[in-house]
Amino acid sequence: MSTEAIKSKGALFTKQISVMFLVVLWTLPTLGLLVSSVRDKDQLSLSGWWSSLTASVQQDVVRLPKAETQRADGESFLIETGLFEEGSKNQVRSWGFRATEIDQYLPGETGRYSDETQITVHQNGQVEWLSTEAFSHSRSPRIFYTANIPPRFTLDNYREVLTSEGVGRAFINTLTVTLPATFIPILIAAFAAYALAWMEFKGRMFFLALIIGLIVVPLQMSLIPVLQLFAQIGQTVGIPSKSYLTVWLAHTGFGLPLAIFLLRNYMASLPKDIIESAYMDGATHFQIFVKMILPLSLPALASFAIFQFLWVWNDLLVAAVFLGQGEGKTVMTQQLIELLGSRGDNWEILTSGAFVSIAVPVIVFLSMQRYFVRGLLAGSVKGG
Repeated sequence: MSTEAIKSKGALFTKQISVMFLVVLWTLPTLGLLVSSVRDKDQLSLSGWWSSLTASVQQDVVRLPKAETQRADGESFLIETGLFEEGSKNQVRSWGFRATEIDQYLPGETGRYSDETQITVHQNGQVEWLSTEAFSHSRSPRIFYTANIPPRFTLDNYREVLTSEGVGRAFINTLTVTLPATFIPILIAAFAAYALAWMEFKGRMFFLALIIGLIVVPLQMSLIPVLQLFAQIGQTVGIPSKSYLTVWLAHTGFGLPLAIFLLRNYMASLPKDIIESAYMDGATHFQIFVKMILPLSLPALASFAIFQFLWVWNDLLVAAVFLGQGEGKTVMTQQLIELLGSRGDNWEILTSGAFVSIAVPVIVFLSMQRYFVRGLLAGSVKGG
């Protein structure tokens, strides 16, 4: 084998290893978030997600029932109870009457609590308190125990976070903001890009240069002026300065420069012959745009749709400034911040809420990723 062939195989192997490393690096946190979001909250607080498939060891204490629950057992009296819920697969490892003596007895062994009473704790958690005289106690003894807890997975975390924690309503609010704020800029940018690419008019290059210049303007610089403009217009026409309409317009304005730039470069790279042939056949600009340009520009439209959707979905600043807060306005990012402040110790709530937040962007990206690279490359390398 030649030296060049060996180098070529080595380079290919290095690329494959690098790609696999990046895939694992991106996938592991997402997998950990998903596993943590469906784990039992007690197990989640004790061990990491990587140990979710192995049994965990937990310590707990239970107080035995009162004397009213006793029943006669021959010449003796018996009180029975269980350490675990019915149907549980938990198994007792050891038990005792004090926290410092939790390993005093093994499952199935009998411990004498007093001269007249003895207690037996079985491996399945069944407790038998037997006495030669009738029980008359007012305060029951406590049983300290350690147990093997098998892995438990549940969807209760999602039910709680979507109902009682307000994430479900915030999810609807975020969709209400994101879908129009993605569709409107694409619609406007597609028309503008076609005009800048294929229509001859004075000042075309000036407008193109102005749009490219707007891409580098920091978003934070324009927040207050735009909000003041919305407030002045709102006072005139009677529309609140903070509403869904204003946040749609704000996202549209902030996303248009990049959208027009990408789509214009892509449309300008399309074959000129088919456009001229359509002109020769008497087609209007609108017919050419709808029947030829839009179908051919699908990769560029999809790539920008991914950009805009992800940006608006994960946005906090624009939503906080132009939409505000409230039951019908709070978006996912704001709701997660509130959960972090009020339920910061409840990892099962935070992980399930976070996964609800990232699930939709992941689905959108994976469903449209085949257009992503094609649209970016064609829109940034070629140009007219």
